[in-house]
Amino acid sequence: MEILLIGAAACITALISSAWLMTFAKWFPIKGVDEFVIDYKTLIRAHVDYALMALFCLGFYGLGIELPVAACWCIAIGGFTNPTIFTIAAFDTDFWNKKKWKVFTALSFTVSSVGFMWNAYTLIQHAIS
Repeated sequence: MEILLIGAAACITALISSAWLMTFAKWFPIKGVDEFVIDYKTLIRAHVDYALMALFCLGFYGLGIELPVAACWCIAIGGFTNPTIFTIAAFDTDFWNKKKWKVFTALSFTVSSVGFMWNAYTLIQHAIS
């Protein structure tokens, strides 16, 4: 289950990095950096999503309930890759039309959904036992 802590740390790092990137690109323009971010709204979505996924990882870890390790891996991987989709999209105006990103998005959402639902099932089993 410690993978959840690593996943949370990765999301927190991406969260802080995206905050600094948005700050420098928007309020302290540096030639080249200010042109780097194409879609601030999408980058803000990624920023918030990194925070939520970090909290989910920490919350699941802190429950004190033994969760399936494979489900925790799915949450850690999907929890990082889901917001990364928005991060990449913020830099590429044609992101949503590219097949490789559609496949990456589908895989990421599938992995995270499996992890979350598996842990949800485990929590229900714990509650009724």
